[in-house]
Amino acid sequence: MTAYNKPNVAINDIEKVLQNHFGPGVTKITPLLGGNLSSVFSCMLEEKGYVVKFSDLEGAYETEHYVSKLLSGQGIPFPKSLALGKMGQFTYSIMERVEGRNLSDCTLEEQNRQLPEIIDILTRMAATDVGATRGYGWIGADGNGSHASWKDFVVAVNAEDQTGTFWENWHELFSTSCLERDVYEEIYGRLMNYVSYNEANRGFIHGDFHQWNILSDGTRITGIIDGNCMYGDSLIDLAILDRHMPRSGVVEAYQSYQEKGEMVIPNFKERLMGAYYFKGLDGLRFYAKMGMRDAYVGTRHFLLNLKA
Repeated sequence: MTAYNKPNVAINDIEKVLQNHFGPGVTKITPLLGGNLSSVFSCMLEEKGYVVKFSDLEGAYETEHYVSKLLSGQGIPFPKSLALGKMGQFTYSIMERVEGRNLSDCTLEEQNRQLPEIIDILTRMAATDVGATRGYGWIGADGNGSHASWKDFVVAVNAEDQTGTFWENWHELFSTSCLERDVYEEIYGRLMNYVSYNEANRGFIHGDFHQWNILSDGTRITGIIDGNCMYGDSLIDLAILDRHMPRSGVVEAYQSYQEKGEMVIPNFKERLMGAYYFKGLDGLRFYAKMGMRDAYVGTRHFLLNLKA
């Protein structure tokens, strides 16, 4: 199995999509770095910035369109979705551009100074009202989750048959990449021991909550972008942030924030363990497919040395 290649979109196709939506006058069409599954470009119209993204994956951006309305409607700094459409083999999405740079481009000191604001946003995302929806797992275009239970979702995303998805034929990775079957099965077994703790807490999960999807002006957070959004235990976002900012005391900062707000966190340790295993297992598979061996080895070491 080879690493996934982002779609190669011709400049005239990009111009056509933007002109169809905005009309004439779009300038400064510029490719943006980042994003593993999309080709992303920024542009300007009358001094306002926008982003257009292209994907050849089925159903790309439908959930993002829904999530944009959900989060921006509740005051979360998530970019507003303006258009969703098809152009040939590609799906495209046009969104308002949030000013700022990736938090990853800030110094560690700058990142740590903004950690309280990041924790506040994480907490508010977790408190998003999802009571009108049902299900766990991937959020669909209708706002509902893909599976009836968290356990069903965990089993499904780790199943061998992933026909028609990014993970189609992923078991080939056991023979063509650094992915080790015994390690994968060990972590999966541990994950299943914590499923019941996570399932008892259903909320909104961004699913990719780290410095490359958090924007900043250097002193404050200006926006949250992208995401592999799902319903489940919101501590998964905390686990993701902690793994990407391991020297920043993320978990301690989160617990302190909750204590100050007199918010009770039931079964915190067990839920966080389940969150680490869930995202870590997905990370092992992803890093192996993308040929990111150092990230694979680091995640493998972390997961195997987790203590209950």
